[in-house]
Amino acid sequence: MTNSARYDIPPDLLQPLWLRSRESMADDCLLYDPMAAVACSQCHLKPDCLTGNVSEQQLLHASLALQCDRQVQHFLRRHPNGTIINIAGGLDTRFYRIDNGRCRWFDVDANEHLLWRQRLFHRSERYRMLPGSIQDLSWLHSLPPLMSTPVMLLCDQALLQCTAAELSRFLQSLACHFGRAELCLVMAGDRCHWPVAKKMGVAQPYRHGFRNALRQVLQWLPWAEPVGQYSPLDNACSRWSHWQRWLARTPGMKFRIVPVLVHIRL
Repeated sequence: MTNSARYDIPPDLLQPLWLRSRESMADDCLLYDPMAAVACSQCHLKPDCLTGNVSEQQLLHASLALQCDRQVQHFLRRHPNGTIINIAGGLDTRFYRIDNGRCRWFDVDANEHLLWRQRLFHRSERYRMLPGSIQDLSWLHSLPPLMSTPVMLLCDQALLQCTAAELSRFLQSLACHFGRAELCLVMAGDRCHWPVAKKMGVAQPYRHGFRNALRQVLQWLPWAEPVGQYSPLDNACSRWSHWQRWLARTPGMKFRIVPVLVHIRL
């Protein structure tokens, strides 16, 4: 396919897909995502996708994606017929990576993002797309009745561009609507602005930062049950070994200097 025939996708939407495609070809890859590689072969890569410390961004992105994958997989082992609601995932391919053949999956995102998904990815009878966002939660009323179905709500990295006030409103709205559900959220630590964080793959300033993201979520939702807080540095990967040794003296810093995954039950 010639470059002129390839899709011209906005860089901020394409780059995460491309990073997963690159990671799939690494000798010690954390994440194997052939769907991303196939989709990227149809896209025109822009110079903006190559800005920054690409190798470090790739490792951080893949590590966070892997942590999210694991939590969803654990949920589906306990609830094979459960429902996953993936919010503002962009060109995320998680459904195709970890589909168990029985779950129902909803991708909630902006209309233009959903249009790109329709062009790049194949359909499934258990997969549905809904227009919506973190700020506009009207999509909640478009969901089918889920009272008797275990539900996990997932937000992988889109929350990093939300303020603390926006996060609080978002989480409390979800909690009021669902009553019972599991939430997996990628949130920023309070030291993600440090220069060393950029060397670890933090590509842009985040709009919030917490010393202890899990504790902060429980302050907003005091009735919630904590499941865990997971750092990308928890992954066994030789490319993290230098930073793991550096942070060994201050273990808690791994939850502050990079984004982390917070998992709770309502």
